[in-house]
Order: sequence, then C-alpha cells, then structure tokens
Amino acid sequence: MPLESIARVTGRGVHLPGEDVDTDRIVPARFLRSVTFDDLGLRVFEDARAEARGRGLVHPLDDPRFEGATVLVVGRNFGCGSSREHAARAISKRGIRALVGESFGDIFFGNATALGMPCVSLARDDLDELARTVEARPATRIDVDLSSCEVGVGDARFSLAIPTPARLALLEGAWDPIAELLARDAAIRETVARLDYLRWAESALRSPHR
Repeated sequence: MPLESIARVTGRGVHLPGEDVDTDRIVPARFLRSVTFDDLGLRVFEDARAEARGRGLVHPLDDPRFEGATVLVVGRNFGCGSSREHAARAISKRGIRALVGESFGDIFFGNATALGMPCVSLARDDLDELARTVEARPATRIDVDLSSCEVGVGDARFSLAIPTPARLALLEGAWDPIAELLARDAAIRETVARLDYLRWAESALRSPHR
C-alpha cells in the first residue's frame, strides 16, 4: 500500500538566514544519545537559539511572529556536514513540512525526503525575494507545489528545482524505503522460498556439525 502522496505543502514560512548550516548546528551532537526522536523538535538549533538569547536577540524559531510556521526558508548548502539522521528528524519534529533553499547537503536531502519532507531549490534572486516576503509579512502563506514545480507566495510564482527521483517518490507515495520494503513482505517471502541457496544456508546454520 503506498504512503501518502506529497504533491503540495502549504503553510506560513520562517526564514533562517545563513549559508553552509551544518547538521551539528541543526542538532548538537550531545542530543544524539536520545533513544527516540520524540523530543528532538525541542532541541533543533538549541545552541544557536541560546546564543541569540545571550546576545539579547530572538532566534527566528523562537520569534512569536513565526509560531506555527511549516515551511523553512534557508540558504545555500543547508544540512551539510555529518550524515546524522537526527538533523532532518529534529526539523520534522519541530513541525516543518517542507524546506525551500538554494541548495542542500546530499545526505540531509535524502534523509529529509525519506521523512516525506520535500527540500526544494530556488534561484538566488527568487529565494531572496521569498525571504523578504516572509520577514515583512509573516502571515503570508507559501505554496510548495511539486506537481507544477513552483513555489507560490502572494502573487509571485517561482520555479523550483528538485531531483526527479525524489519528486516522483514524493508524488507517488514511495518516499520511505523502509515502509516500501515492509509493504512487500509477502513478495519477499515468496522470492526467498524460491531461492535454493538460501534454504541451503539456513540448513547449514542449523546443522550441529557446522
């Protein structure tokens, strides 16, 4: 059974300035010991938020103007650095359902896609205009449309880019490889039953003389 098709994400945005934001910045390493991902949303950008508070500033994720935002507007090479899955998980647990940026770290992009959280790219001028709109009018809704390959905000429409395999996986509800595998349990068992060498291996492992 296919997962939910993700063709469009619509919601208010929050702009997170900066380039080359790495996964350690997104979720510091000390929080990777968590057994589950449940509380990671509380820890997303923990150090950056604390740093802002220490300087008498308000981090965008703590700014009441952007409370409830579901589209994260970022810069170039967002999610670079280590391969920690926790970075994408933390953002998702925070309530973010899509990211719009100039570019993304490859592994972060894959982890986000596997959570059903599209990461789409805009040309720099378009991204800057989107960020200005979000900052000036936080209530404005952003429409990330994977079918038309456009990001809409107000009357403006920007062409988005996303690798075709990821776009199709999201549109077709095939974005979680593990769920896809589990959904094919019967077919996998049927195939295993036809493979003589697997039956031989299983028998060899059970043999008392091995």
